[in-house]
Order: sequence, then structure tokens, then C-alpha cells
Amino acid sequence: MPKEFGRSQRVASQMQKELASILQREVHDPRVGFVTVNEVVLSKDLAVAKIYITVLNADEAGKKTNVTALNEIAPFIRHELAKRMRLRHISELHFIYDHSFDTGMRVSELLHDLDQPQQDD
Repeated sequence: MPKEFGRSQRVASQMQKELASILQREVHDPRVGFVTVNEVVLSKDLAVAKIYITVLNADEAGKKTNVTALNEIAPFIRHELAKRMRLRHISELHFIYDHSFDTGMRVSELLHDLDQPQQDD
């Protein structure tokens, strides 16, 4: 019977908290805006971490710029993460933009439009 919360899930949860703190306090790159860490998905061997992020108040170009900048400074972020987490090896970090927030906002707008009574001229 598998464990309900395996090691990779526990490490991913802690990594998400630490990454949010690092992005807020340690990263001073002007290309990086207000970034939210939505989810961290680790491989089974904890070697690779996919970090899903959203960027508030940014257009498509701004979102791509943020993801590119984060992937460029990933070694610095990984080093800061190594200082904070008690692991023998720290995962390789890959930042990916999470479109689920944008999709949810679009669905919300469409549902709101359906609620509005239709006006006939």
C-alpha cells in the first residue's frame, strides 16, 4: 500500500515554501516581477524540479521575460535553496509558466457574461 504523502511530495511542499521566500527576499533581478509559486513537481529521484509560476500584472511578453529570467538565475536560486533545505542533493530547477490561473479567469468571465440578462434592442 503506497504512502499517502511520499517523500517527494513532502520535499516538494517544503521546496515551494522556500522558493516563495527566496523569490520574495533574495532575488533582486529587475526582470523578475511579482511571481507566485503555484506548484513544485519533483521527479521520483528528486533530481529535477518543475516549478509552476504565475506572474501578476504582466502581458504575454512579460510572462515570457519572467520565466526566461528565472531560468537564467536558477543556479543562484538553487544555491540559496541548498542553504535552507537539509538535502544531500538539490534538484535541478526548471521554471514553467502556469496558465491555469489565466484559464480560470477566462472561464469566470464567460460565466459572468452568461449570468447577465440579454438586452434586446
